[in-house]
Amino acid sequence: MRLLLALSLALLLTGCASSGTWGWYVINPATDTGWTNIKFLISGMGNTILISVIAAAISIVLGLLVALPGQSKKKGWRIVNRVYVELVRSIPLLPMLFWVFYGLPIVFKSMGLNIPIDPFWGAIITLAVSDSAFTAEIYRSGIQSIARGQSEAAQTIGLSYAQTMRYVILPQAIRRILPPLANQFIYIVKMSAFASVIGMQELTRRANELVVTEYRPLEIYSLLIVEYLVLVLVISAGVRWLERKMGSDERV
Repeated sequence: MRLLLALSLALLLTGCASSGTWGWYVINPATDTGWTNIKFLISGMGNTILISVIAAAISIVLGLLVALPGQSKKKGWRIVNRVYVELVRSIPLLPMLFWVFYGLPIVFKSMGLNIPIDPFWGAIITLAVSDSAFTAEIYRSGIQSIARGQSEAAQTIGLSYAQTMRYVILPQAIRRILPPLANQFIYIVKMSAFASVIGMQELTRRANELVVTEYRPLEIYSLLIVEYLVLVLVISAGVRWLERKMGSDERV
């Protein structure tokens, strides 16, 4: 990944100094126009990060609420879990985004509620709900990886189902599922680019707007790719640090 980042930056710097049919001057930091364009592109990163963090936090909580009924001994709760997971993860992200942004306000209005959905919350709701089905499955695999004997031992000392989950099962499961949860966060960061189609001013939207004015898609989208690459590398480094702190990277 570091090699890819170095090659990408080298390509940009080489292109900025070249002439001919290439138009790297549009993102050349040595010129006023290029620096202005770079700042315009980077200014969308704040919204990308904010959308991704909020959506991931909601997804983690919602995924747990969906996963727990799947561990119930009652068939009805397990059916609710399977219906939600299979339904949500079968819907592509883009149609779900359009439905939430354009359709959900109509549903609210039919109920006598005037609740508009702006691009910011439309993106967050879509990403959180879409990802929650996958997060629920990650929780399920983590919970099921804990030896059944630990649940039985907790019950013998008088712990309820909720107490067993809170004090015995989930603390161990979370350590094991941290890497896949981190992968889901990276997935959310990348999928946040779809928010551009409903007008959200994030990284991809800024790049699209700049392409319309500069007519240099290759150069501008190349920088966009580098922005996402740097963002994902920083997230990955943070996750590895967290794994070391929590002991999730211990070798057995």
